[in-house]
Amino acid sequence: MMKETSSEDRARFTTFLKHLEEARQLQISWMNYGIDCVDLYVEDVDGDWLETWGDGEDKEVQSQKMVAAITGFLESNDWVAVRIRKQFKDESQSLAEVAIAIEECLSIPEPHERMFAVKKVLADAITATDNDFLTSTQYKEFELLDLAEELLEKLAENFRWISGTN
Repeated sequence: MMKETSSEDRARFTTFLKHLEEARQLQISWMNYGIDCVDLYVEDVDGDWLETWGDGEDKEVQSQKMVAAITGFLESNDWVAVRIRKQFKDESQSLAEVAIAIEECLSIPEPHERMFAVKKVLADAITATDNDFLTSTQYKEFELLDLAEELLEKLAENFRWISGTN
C-alpha cells in the first residue's frame, strides 16, 4: 500500500532540495575562491553595516533598552555598581535617573569627554557629607574619575551592544 504525499510535503521537499543545492554551490565557491567567496554572496561586505546595525530600530526603543540595561547593571552586585550605590548619601536621585543621564553621555564620541561627562553625572548624584574622613575636593575628584572610568569599562565589557563605548 502506497502512502499519498500531500502537496505541502512536496513543497517542503522542493524547498529542502533548493536549499541543499544552494549549500552545494556555496561549498563549491568556497573551494574555488576561499574566503573571497563571501564577496559573491554578501552585498557590501566592506561597508559600514556593522556600525549601522540597528539603525532601522526606533531611537527611542534603543534608548529605553540602554537605560534598562544600565539601570539593571547599577542595581546588580557587581563591585563597581556596589561602589556607586555606596556613594549615594541620599536618595534624591534614583538609579533610573542616573542611568538616563549616563545613557546620554554614551553618545559622546570622544572617550575622554565621555568619561568626564559620566564623572559629572556621578558627582551630581553623590552628596558628600562634611564629616567624611576623606572629603577633600581633590580626593573626591580622583575617586569620581576612577569610578566613572571603571563604570564605562564595565558597561563596555558587559554590554558590547551599547554604542559609543570602547
